[in-house]
Amino acid sequence: MSIKISFKKSTQIKNSTNLVLFVDEKFSLREIKKYISGQELSYMSDLLKTSDLSKQLLVFEITSKKKIVLVSIKKNIKNFEVENLGAELYERINLGKNPEYFIYSANIVNNHKSFIGYFLHGLKLKSYKFKKYKSKKENRLITVNVLGKGSDLSNSSQLKFKALEQGTFYARDLVSEPGNILHPDEYAKRIRTLKKHGLKINIYDQKKLKKLGMNALLGVGQGSIRGSYLVTMEWRGVKNTSKPLAFIGKGVCFDTGGYSLKPAKFMEDMTYDMAGSAAVVGLMKNLALRKAKVNAVGVVGLVENMVSGNAQRPGDIVKSYSGKTIEILNTDAEGRLVLADAITFTEKKFKPKFMIDLATLTGAIIVSLGSEYAGLFSNNDKLSNELIDAGEKVEEKLWRMPLHKNFDKLINSKNADMQNINYVGGAGSTTAAQFLQRFVLNKTPWAHLDIAGMAFSKYGGALNSGGATGYGVRLLNQLIEDYYE
Repeated sequence: MSIKISFKKSTQIKNSTNLVLFVDEKFSLREIKKYISGQELSYMSDLLKTSDLSKQLLVFEITSKKKIVLVSIKKNIKNFEVENLGAELYERINLGKNPEYFIYSANIVNNHKSFIGYFLHGLKLKSYKFKKYKSKKENRLITVNVLGKGSDLSNSSQLKFKALEQGTFYARDLVSEPGNILHPDEYAKRIRTLKKHGLKINIYDQKKLKKLGMNALLGVGQGSIRGSYLVTMEWRGVKNTSKPLAFIGKGVCFDTGGYSLKPAKFMEDMTYDMAGSAAVVGLMKNLALRKAKVNAVGVVGLVENMVSGNAQRPGDIVKSYSGKTIEILNTDAEGRLVLADAITFTEKKFKPKFMIDLATLTGAIIVSLGSEYAGLFSNNDKLSNELIDAGEKVEEKLWRMPLHKNFDKLINSKNADMQNINYVGGAGSTTAAQFLQRFVLNKTPWAHLDIAGMAFSKYGGALNSGGATGYGVRLLNQLIEDYYE
């Protein structure tokens, strides 16, 4: 099933056509009289008397072939609320004999900038489904025609929304792929194809990583027959030497837990343990597609955490890229090992303005925040406040969690500089973030986003129908738009 959206100047349509019309909070029909017949107006007026007007979208079955959808627009509506209305419309669209709808944008009841753009953006985001491996293909097409002056979206606005959709969908596709398909070797190949969009791609394979001394990252992947990689994606959108914005992602393509083996029911969803990296890749594709006026770099560590005769053991000690040594007490606390090397490498090589890492890092963050907020840990108040503000605008929300030197004693090791897990108990997400902070060597502004509860949804959300959410792409794009372009 796919959606085709077209913009038309003509307002001549057939009487049997499905309509989408916009009204005020009270569902006043005064402004839409010219678009419907007197009989339809009378019919809907009667039904409205017994309808639940607290809803923002009502569907009226005029005939077996025609529906009229009324969308109520409240005053001072926010962008994400407009997107949610578009998503709700998608859920209500009938896929029967007449899956064609006409949206009259001329009767939008307020002066919201780019209302129709955000409305269609929400509709398209909600329409995503990962059906690649279904043997029975859906060929149904929903056609949405936008009519009237409100359809005059500028080319730049259309490009912005399209790039953001493609970046988000790319991230969702990556997370949705099974582990036997999207292993680190294949993942690195797919990232290489993004060169065609203007990104500079560098792939560091195991030989190069060993030479660099990235033993924390390599240790995680040493039990797999697949390779381990660090991949950098550079976008230069401005012709100056300004410091780039850096985004770092955990890319554990499948996580068995290693010798600290996960129970089966916790392992089956571990194909999405690379969702942090997918958000970074999707973001970089989006920035390239919309020609963002910013310098940015994405860095992802790609590994597979498997059990074998060559796998890392509990009790092993590795020397990280930073030179600091780590005692591996739990092989299922592997994401922080991948990020440790990636963070130090990014800071040393690119000297960025800030670093933001994203990772499905701890189950503890789900205990704390469920699937409503991602955990935010940071050494910088300004960057934290910017991220929280951007998250509120796109409804990819963040909640700041504590970092403090007193937590360090929980990850200090008797045998190495630190250990990779806190066995005393408690503060699981904070001690993981405290661990990562040790690999920021030069006081670069840094934020860690623990997205374990946000990257995948079994029941669906406002802008997704279940499965991979693409969380982080829209959040970070908004951050860049608002503060760094």
